[in-house]
Amino acid sequence: MKRLLLWLILLPLILFLLLQLYFFLQICWWINFNPSSTSFMRQQLSVLQEKNPDAKLQHKWVPYNRISVNLKRAVISSEDDGFSEHDGVDWDAMQKAYEKNQKKGKVRYGGSTITQQLAKNLFLSGERSYLRKGQELIITYMLELCMDKERILEIYLNVVEWGVGVFGAEAASQHYYKISAAALGPAQAARLAVMLPKPRFFDAHTGSAYLQKRTDLILRRMNSAELP
Repeated sequence: MKRLLLWLILLPLILFLLLQLYFFLQICWWINFNPSSTSFMRQQLSVLQEKNPDAKLQHKWVPYNRISVNLKRAVISSEDDGFSEHDGVDWDAMQKAYEKNQKKGKVRYGGSTITQQLAKNLFLSGERSYLRKGQELIITYMLELCMDKERILEIYLNVVEWGVGVFGAEAASQHYYKISAAALGPAQAARLAVMLPKPRFFDAHTGSAYLQKRTDLILRRMNSAELP
């Protein structure tokens, strides 16, 4: 009985550690090699193919130097203005998100940095729970340990969702403006950055008054954004 109890304790721990090792080795591989897809991309493709078996994602990888500086500045300004300075987690933002969740009575806000968003997109589901948040934090610190900020931002801009079946800066630029990610002007970049929290909603509501108002705000802020 004691041996059985010991295994009941040890087995989940061993499985957990093996899972973390898998995440770590995958991240080490991505230091020099680009991910062809992410967990979130595969989930969204599955959803689209339930309605249309022939559905495909719009996605094309482009290197960091072929993504407009305007978009890099706009995304940092809109999503994580301390990106170049923090260690992957903005604890003040997470505390505020926790307090909001307590008031709402459910997990709706995450307070996630760009690195945390990347961790979730690469490996996790869209589920909102504190257990998933804990795993997200572990992966976040793995990313920050293994990669420099420029590489983290490069991967993020290439895999983040920007609309229904639209992933990455190049696909988003082509989808909304019919231009390459390298050619994005300040206003175009600011608008794309503002879409990130609710990309599918804004894909269907491109004339949103909030979208325009927030775009104007990010446009004023983005020149002061610190790039890695």
